[in-house]
Amino acid sequence: MRPIIAYLGAPEGFEALTAAAAGRATTTHVTADPESLAKALAGASGLLDASMRVPVTAAMLEHAPELRIISCATTGSDHIARSAAEARGVVIRTLREDGPLLRNITPAAELSWTLLMACARRLPAALDHVKAGKWVREEFPGTMLHGRRLGLIGMGRIGGWMARYGRAFGMDVVGNDPHVATPPPDVHMVSLPVLFETSDFISVHVHLNDDTRGLVSAALLQQVKPGAVLVNTSRGAIVDEGALLAALQGGRLGGAGLDVLDGEPAIDAHPLVQYARKHTNLLITPHIGGFSPDAVRIVCGRAADKILEHLAL
Repeated sequence: MRPIIAYLGAPEGFEALTAAAAGRATTTHVTADPESLAKALAGASGLLDASMRVPVTAAMLEHAPELRIISCATTGSDHIARSAAEARGVVIRTLREDGPLLRNITPAAELSWTLLMACARRLPAALDHVKAGKWVREEFPGTMLHGRRLGLIGMGRIGGWMARYGRAFGMDVVGNDPHVATPPPDVHMVSLPVLFETSDFISVHVHLNDDTRGLVSAALLQQVKPGAVLVNTSRGAIVDEGALLAALQGGRLGGAGLDVLDGEPAIDAHPLVQYARKHTNLLITPHIGGFSPDAVRIVCGRAADKILEHLAL
């Protein structure tokens, strides 16, 4: 009997997994809800998670006796009960291991830049304005990017792409990353307080861990340059979301573009979502940064190979 590999995510990723596992394993596409995942894991040897929408809990792992590996087609794995997995000998793999593969996969960086420009030009509000039958451009003054300062928190793969985009638009680019010894050309490294005090646009590109949880703190947001825009496409918990809301409400921040929220996907009652329903200076997208069918096929193919290698199939 062939081992079973469960899959969470978009159809394109399942197609990549099924092609990779053909003749070696049985694949099953799991509905993205806790009950369906728990049922699927009970008989699975591997899980390819390209969704991150459903937490993989300790209870699920306790009732998954055959499970040997979870391979995430993402760079993050904070939705998995890691200690419980390790206790059961379940290996967790992520795309953080695949720098060369990820180097030219750009959807997350492209969305970050899209959010920055949409905030700079108040684009969604302007679109709604026209849909309402109006045509008053004076209500939508845009911020010229040329000559402005872009501050990047994290100078890895995505931060590097953002630096290129910023320089292409004639921006002064500064960065902060204690793990990068040699920054990209024309990027000056500064302290976080200086970055917040002097940047017109700030974009977050770091992994969530114990060191980065709450990194964008209330103290930093109180020091932010008045009218600045904050973009976060990394993880919601990297930003003190209560302080972010206060900075928007008080007018200290001119706007924000978010692709992530702490506690997602259960966001209907989230204070930032409630604020965004009534205000045009906060844009929120549903964690779509890395979601592009072309990219999904590539990263799911790599994640599938890790499962097959680990199971020696």
